Amino acid sequence: MAKNTRMMIATKQTNPLPGQHLASSPRQSAAIPALRFAFIGTAMQLVLLGCGSSGDSASAPAAPPPANVKIAQALSRETTEWDEYTGRVEAVNAVDIRARVGGYLDKVNFTAGAKIKKGDLLFQIDPKPLKAQLNYALAELERAKTKRELAKNDLSRAENLFKAKAISAEEYDMRNKGLREAAAAVESAEANVYTAKLNLEYTEIRAPINGRVGREMITAGNLVKTDDTLLTNIVSTDPVYVYVDADEQSVLRYRRHAQQHGKGSTDLKGTPVELAVADESGFPHRGQLDYIAPREDAATGTLSLRGVFANPDELLSPGFFARLRVQASASYPALLLPDRAIATDQAQRFVWVINQDNQAEYRQVTPGSRIGDMRVIRNGLQAGDWVVVEGLQKLKPGAKVNPERTSLSTPGAQ
Repeated sequence: MAKNTRMMIATKQTNPLPGQHLASSPRQSAAIPALRFAFIGTAMQLVLLGCGSSGDSASAPAAPPPANVKIAQALSRETTEWDEYTGRVEAVNAVDIRARVGGYLDKVNFTAGAKIKKGDLLFQIDPKPLKAQLNYALAELERAKTKRELAKNDLSRAENLFKAKAISAEEYDMRNKGLREAAAAVESAEANVYTAKLNLEYTEIRAPINGRVGREMITAGNLVKTDDTLLTNIVSTDPVYVYVDADEQSVLRYRRHAQQHGKGSTDLKGTPVELAVADESGFPHRGQLDYIAPREDAATGTLSLRGVFANPDELLSPGFFARLRVQASASYPALLLPDRAIATDQAQRFVWVINQDNQAEYRQVTPGSRIGDMRVIRNGLQAGDWVVVEGLQKLKPGAKVNPERTSLSTPGAQ
């Protein structure tokens, strides 16, 4: 029993409780922590290697596919530059119709909006009071003529008597002055007759120009005041004017172009212009400049230009909004691209050109005038370059693309 008890005690001492350490040699005590740290470090490396390898395989991104884009070559063609302005159609002639004599309106002799000719009767004012004035003036004229004849006879007799020394010089002079007074009275009466006839003629209000008449502003039976009451208005319809305001630089360019291309002077009269109204996309109406203001408006820095256009079908009405463009250059060969193909990088304009390896190249360009929906490219592009016209938003230099070739159509507006 004593032997068994010693063995049990020995066994218990070889399995220390937590926190207890078995007695050992100093060398063994120093090796145990080193083994523990080596084991822990190896385990951590295995764990990190396992995590790292699995994470790399899961997060590695797949290469993006090439962007799908449409490419086209710039359109090469003869081009003429035009500068576009906005303005209003105006009548060449426009008249407000007013009465030259007063009276009650007797008749309206036209249909509102009708086309009329010069001399057509428009209104009739009651002529009876003015006819009476004319008759009175005629009677006064007749009386003045009678007095003149009497004064003439008196002077003839006075001459004979004066020669016979039967009357004094004062009497003869009186008869002479009487004839002259009677003659002046006749002239005054004739002027009154002319005035009365003129007033009677003015009771018929006639069209002073060809054109279209507006509506009547007053109806029959109303009192018309001399030079005051507006009766209607008339505007001419063929040809028509279009007024626009051009800036100083543009006018100088037009004048230099006129000087260098045939005219030899800076006169802009005859410069080709084209016109479009609100529902037209092109510029179907052809005309020419016939007036330029002789002085610049200092407040706006512009000069007024006027184009004249034939209007036989009366499509253009005075007051219409109009777009007018002025020829700004002679014809020259140019490269054109759609506006949508030109991007902006701060103050620079550029396009994406696709090379033979289907890679996008950044190309800075200098755009010029707009021709329809196309834009002239002055510098930076060569004929035959393939330019991205659709899908350029996500491109960057050197990016691979999947190009689809297309062709550009001729712009509708020249």
